[in-house]
Amino acid sequence: MMWSYILKLVVLLPLVCGLMIGCLYLWRRLEARMPGQPANRLLAVKETMMISPGLKLAVLEFEGRKLLVSVGRGGVTLIDRGNQ
Repeated sequence: MMWSYILKLVVLLPLVCGLMIGCLYLWRRLEARMPGQPANRLLAVKETMMISPGLKLAVLEFEGRKLLVSVGRGGVTLIDRGNQ
């Protein structure tokens, strides 16, 4: 009776600890992708729009100014700087 309890404890305790560590690791990795960015970010993506497959327009806000950029397979290109 006592040996079966110890055997279960030896098997299940590392399993539960491993699951907890795995969940914390996944939470940390996925936290950056969740909506609601932290307040200390300098750059914010305000809006994106698909123009064609492989080409997207994005409005970025940096230091109170808005930037319109084109994002495609060839890279990122600044199109316009906002007045603000």
